Amino acid sequence: MTDPRAVIAAVRDGHGLDGPGATLIAQGLADGSVSDAQAGAFAMAVLTRGIGDAGRVALTRAMRDSGDVMRWDLPGPVVDKHSTGGIGDTVSLILAPLLAASGVYVPMISGRGLGHTGGTLDKLEAIAGFVCDQTETQFRAIVENVGCAIVAATADLAPADRRLYAIRDESGTVESLDLITASILSKKLAAGLDALVLDVKAGSGAFLKTPDSSDRLARALVQTSNGAGCRASALITDMDQPLARSAGNALEVAEAIRVLRGEAGALRDLTLHLCAECLRLAGRDADGLAGRLDSGAAAEIFGRMVAAQGGPRDLLDRPDRHLTAAPVTRPVPAPEGAVAGIDVAALGHAVVALGGGRIRAGDRINHRVGLSELARLGEPVGRDRPLAVVHAGDDTAARIAVAAVRAAYRIGAPTLPGPLVRDRIVE
Repeated sequence: MTDPRAVIAAVRDGHGLDGPGATLIAQGLADGSVSDAQAGAFAMAVLTRGIGDAGRVALTRAMRDSGDVMRWDLPGPVVDKHSTGGIGDTVSLILAPLLAASGVYVPMISGRGLGHTGGTLDKLEAIAGFVCDQTETQFRAIVENVGCAIVAATADLAPADRRLYAIRDESGTVESLDLITASILSKKLAAGLDALVLDVKAGSGAFLKTPDSSDRLARALVQTSNGAGCRASALITDMDQPLARSAGNALEVAEAIRVLRGEAGALRDLTLHLCAECLRLAGRDADGLAGRLDSGAAAEIFGRMVAAQGGPRDLLDRPDRHLTAAPVTRPVPAPEGAVAGIDVAALGHAVVALGGGRIRAGDRINHRVGLSELARLGEPVGRDRPLAVVHAGDDTAARIAVAAVRAAYRIGAPTLPGPLVRDRIVE
């Protein structure tokens, strides 16, 4: 088969997608022989008719293989984690060095902020000098020498996804379960992983807010990754409140450093859950994870990774020097009571409006701004305990953010949070 129109028609008519058809589409996306019109028609056909389990595996493999696929010769397993995105989710900065301290290797290819959620690369670029864009040679050297690296995807990794991702946005097909699955996994599997854990968020701060939609995506990701040759499992985790006490790039990095130094909280707890899941998939013992945080072993590796990627060597000892503070801070006053509910997505949008995220592609991010000391579900608030502290570039932005944060919180009878990990999905 050499004509993409035949593949598009087959999907449109409900006949699914086979391996040769998926390869034709993926290679055509990568080399330009599939036009934008054809790519949009393909995406719409997949959205409306679906391609089934086998079609998802075929498309994921084909998109993975549309560019370079890394191979590793290391003395331990190669693993990674992917999150569908939330507020205060800085797990990657703790998880990668903690896994490296546990004897596995983590070549983490990450992304930037999307919508109301923050991006790992944007957070790391809040560190003075940190370079996310590494060549493959540099990437390999850092992983081999340090045990982990967190980088942006190169143009040679899964180029079919790079093009289809933009076309999905333009063609109104972003929500296709099949295309979401292939997009997430093609980039991750191009890194040459032995095992992958998926952190699928559910709740008011997630893209997929209902238990049913989160469950369907988690199952699709696990089934497809296993079908494509990479062991996988998924945790469905809570996003009815921010994971951390901070939201905003430099503020979240500072909180991640505190967790690496032993600070307790939900961010630490979820990181330990996800690390344990990664190690189980890799056939390694998960005992002693908390000790490797408390001993400073993970922090030491994080510091080495930051230095290897151009950041300061003394970040852990002097974070305030290398994470610039916003010029304006304002507490968010609260009525007397307890936190009964949080519109977590609204908090994310407040950070974006402060300049901590992008409204349009190419927008410049202000890494200094955001929210700290976020009140959690069930906690008392009032005169002596604000809802949060706003970090802003000027007084006007601060006033707007204070109003947005107040509107995002519901005060009433205390509401206890649900479980941090709602479910575990394995094939």
